[in-house]
Amino acid sequence: MDLSLIETLRWEPEVGLVRLERHLARLAYSAAALGLPKAEKAVESLAAAPAGSETPLRIRLELFADGRIEVQTAAFTPLAPDTTWRLAIAETRLASTDLLLRHKTSRRALYAAARAEFPASEADEVILLNERGELCEGTITSLFLDDGSGILKTPPLAAGLLAGVLRAELLENGKAVEAVLQPEDLSKGRIFVGNSLRGLIRAGLSQGKMPGINAG
Repeated sequence: MDLSLIETLRWEPEVGLVRLERHLARLAYSAAALGLPKAEKAVESLAAAPAGSETPLRIRLELFADGRIEVQTAAFTPLAPDTTWRLAIAETRLASTDLLLRHKTSRRALYAAARAEFPASEADEVILLNERGELCEGTITSLFLDDGSGILKTPPLAAGLLAGVLRAELLENGKAVEAVLQPEDLSKGRIFVGNSLRGLIRAGLSQGKMPGINAG
């Protein structure tokens, strides 16, 4: 199988690997679901990753079809608390029937195509819809909407999207619920995007960068 599984974690000096158990659980689940070798060596590989730093690190683990595991470590600068990302909506669509989208794999062509629709100078993140025009996710983040109810809304996996680690934590803690969302819903509340590496990020739609809203 020409496919690998990827987990990207944040390492903090006082905490260690953030959400480690959730990342390893997702890796094990995806490996079993896709017929890849078991990932017992992942814990050992992560433990061996250089972490003697006084500043946060980005740890990227990749499990290949032959059982090989690679770990890459890089410096990571957390976003400032008041950061707001500009969002655009892509013409590129995801398929709700594609179950592979629920796993974090090396198959990134659709996300790369969506990202390529907008220069980085105009959009910090690009949101994808499915074939029904429902909101799914960003190219590197899960999508959340604060509609004032006190609980974040996030698209369901059935819409065609990744089972994000941060997303799963918020759902389990009762801070988010799944809900089918349409592009027009984004004007009815505060938008957030996020992942386990970066946390929740405030976001807003860039004017003139919403071609998918009117697409059939």
